[in-house]
Amino acid sequence: MKRKRFNYFIILLFIIFLGIFSRKFDAIPLCTGDFLYAVMMYFLIRIILINKKAIQIMITSLLICYAIEFFQLYQSEWIIEIRKTLFGRYVLGQGFLWTDILAYTFGILTAFIIERITLRNKL
Repeated sequence: MKRKRFNYFIILLFIIFLGIFSRKFDAIPLCTGDFLYAVMMYFLIRIILINKKAIQIMITSLLICYAIEFFQLYQSEWIIEIRKTLFGRYVLGQGFLWTDILAYTFGILTAFIIERITLRNKL
C-alpha cells in the first residue's frame, strides 16, 4: 500500500508541475489549468483514500471541485482578501465560471479512465 501511495504521489507532483507550467505560457488555454487541477484533486483524494473504489474517488473529487467552484459565488470581504493571496488564488479561485465546472468534469473523468485502463494493474 505504501508503494501505491508513493506512485500516486509522484503522479500528483507531476500534475502540479504541469499545472504551474500551463499558467506560464499564454499559448496554453486557461482551461488547461482547471483540467489539471481536477486531475490533481483526483490523485490527491486517491492518496488519502487509497483503499476506496475508483468510482468513489471520482465522485468525491467532483464534489470537492464543484463545491470550491460554487463557493466562489460567495463574495464576503474576508474571503476576497484570502483570494488575493497566491494560496487563495490557486486553491479557492477567483470567480465562478461554468467552463471551470466543465473542465473539472473532463479532468476527473480523464483521471478516472486513465487509472482504470493503465494504472490499475501497474500500481
